[in-house]
Amino acid sequence: MTATLLALDTATEACSAALLHEGRLFHRVEVAPRMHAQLLLPMIDELLAEAGIALAQVDALVFGRGPGAFTGVRIATGMVQGLAFAIGKPVIGISNLAALAQRAWREQGAEQVCAAIDARMDEVYWGCYHLVDGVMTLAGAERVCAPEQVDLAPELTTPVGAGTGWQYAERLAVPVQRSWPQMLPDATDLISLALPAWRAGQVLDAADAQPVYLRDKVATPKVG
Repeated sequence: MTATLLALDTATEACSAALLHEGRLFHRVEVAPRMHAQLLLPMIDELLAEAGIALAQVDALVFGRGPGAFTGVRIATGMVQGLAFAIGKPVIGISNLAALAQRAWREQGAEQVCAAIDARMDEVYWGCYHLVDGVMTLAGAERVCAPEQVDLAPELTTPVGAGTGWQYAERLAVPVQRSWPQMLPDATDLISLALPAWRAGQVLDAADAQPVYLRDKVATPKVG
């Protein structure tokens, strides 16, 4: 029996939703900063209608748990939590850095990826990933730091870069073959990353859905 998974991502400028049902993938995406809350429910309705199913038929809800924009991460987490409570289904949280790495593999065939998301405040969210059985797997730890402080996991020997953090390419002190600084996380890749977790029973109750910010401060501290 194949899983029916609904995934939502609003952690960056992109708002995306994806639905896997009977092996078919349905997808919506729009790059619309500050419009995520208005766009998500219509996207979900369209996907369910296109697949011809009701929300209650979804086996689990998947969300981009961060890191990313604080408000955006909260929107996806809250939306998935509310929907999961309503239908009594579990949730699966997926790293947005992992989703970036998975997209680089899906679109560019990259097997080693340094994923970086612009964290504002002159910092980047950073994670190194390598392909294991078709799934981008974290090497080392995800972190938030100044571009000059990033490091390369020893598992990565021929990496590429993906994500908006790569607009700081000249300051990122790691060698990459090439980078895609315009690449954004997408719900399609959340589905790919959530499937192994679903099959392994690695799901959470809706009440346990938590965003991952990697840092607590949300504003630039005042000087003096």
